[in-house]
Amino acid sequence: MRIPAHSVCTAVRDDIVAGVYERGSRLTEELLARRYGVSRVPVREALRTLEAEGFVVTRRHAGACVAEPTEQEAADLLEMRMLLEPLGAARAAQRRTEAHLKVLRGLVRLGQERARRGNSEDLRSLGGWFHETLAQASGSHALTSTLTQLRHKISWMYTVDASATPVESWAEHGAIVDAVARGDAERARAVTALHTERGTSAHRLRFRGGDRRDRVRTSQHVVNMSGLRH
Repeated sequence: MRIPAHSVCTAVRDDIVAGVYERGSRLTEELLARRYGVSRVPVREALRTLEAEGFVVTRRHAGACVAEPTEQEAADLLEMRMLLEPLGAARAAQRRTEAHLKVLRGLVRLGQERARRGNSEDLRSLGGWFHETLAQASGSHALTSTLTQLRHKISWMYTVDASATPVESWAEHGAIVDAVARGDAERARAVTALHTERGTSAHRLRFRGGDRRDRVRTSQHVVNMSGLRH
């Protein structure tokens, strides 16, 4: 059975983000193939993709290793997101479908309900889903792909403090959807810019001093093989 490289790539990326592999640690093809139960061919392809994305670097005499981003590189990611999220919202106001609106409105309803109840774990998942759907509504594959990659890397480099005002935060989500539904690109851009700026202050670097993520030595990730045939 041939396991696609993108499934292996997703598994390794998720484990890097989750801290299964420490920054700077080696990622040998043999180790990864054994861990995920695949051959070395898809592992090799996955490592090339992850290097292009910035999660992996190739070092002389060491081979593939988990990247070690600097604080400046991490800060740049937040700044990029602050520029691109509003652009995505503006494009969504011009290109969204009724299906996108239905999902966004449903997420806002759920988010506002959970915010009133104070369920922070649900809110984090719903917020990620909301912004992913908003990016998809932009109708731009390149923009959606870039924002998705930014979210992965920001999750890897930062922890996010629970919002002190979740009800207000989800009211902002609702305002974004209202602007997108009306086709008001400038309003969507402005509200999203404010929302993203406020959210940025809640990010804390994982690899600074005591905030560094504890090393995890085992992976719980299983490569998704649904839909594959022998």
